[in-house]
Amino acid sequence: MPNPRVRDLVAGVLAEPPRLGRTRLVLIDGPAGSGKTTLAGRLGSALGAQVLHGDDMYEGWTGLSMLDQVLDQVLAPLAEGRPGGFRRWDWHASARAERLEVPVDDALVIEGVGVASRAARARASSLIYVEAPWALRLERGIARDGEGMRAEWERWHIAEDRHLAREGTRDAAGWIIDGAEPVPE
Repeated sequence: MPNPRVRDLVAGVLAEPPRLGRTRLVLIDGPAGSGKTTLAGRLGSALGAQVLHGDDMYEGWTGLSMLDQVLDQVLAPLAEGRPGGFRRWDWHASARAERLEVPVDDALVIEGVGVASRAARARASSLIYVEAPWALRLERGIARDGEGMRAEWERWHIAEDRHLAREGTRDAAGWIIDGAEPVPE
C-alpha cells in the first residue's frame, strides 16, 4: 500500500479530538533513521505546529529510559492548559542546555524513537509509525553521524527494538509509513 499524502495525514489529525487540553498531539515514532524527522517537519509545517525532537530529549545514547520523564515536563502542563518545556540535551557537552518552551497551541508534533510510549500516547490524538529496513537506517545514520558512530548505532538498534516491542508502538499506530519511500504532498 502506498504512503498516504501529507494532506491526508493533516486531515486525519484534524479529524481527531484534542486529548492534551486544547492541543492535538501527534506522535511520530519508529526506529532511528526511518524518516521520522523529515515527516515531522513536513507535517508540522502543514499543521502550523511546533515540532519537538526526541534527540533533544534523550540523555545521550543511553537516554531512552529517561524519555517519559522529559515528555511529562511538556505534556502535563499542556494538559492543564499551561505552557510546558524542557532543557534540551547537548550531545557535544553531554549535559542539559537551554530550555525549549512549548506554548499551548492547537497542535504539537513530537517525533523520535520511543516518544509514543503508553504514557504519552494516552494523550495523543494521532500516532504515526515510520519504519524502514535496518540497512537503510544504518546507512542514513552513518551518513549523518559519521563512521565513528557505527557502534553506537548498532547498540541503539538493540535498545530501540526492545523498547518499541515492549511498548507495542507499531500495533498502536493509526498510520504506518514506509520511510524508505517519500510521503507525497
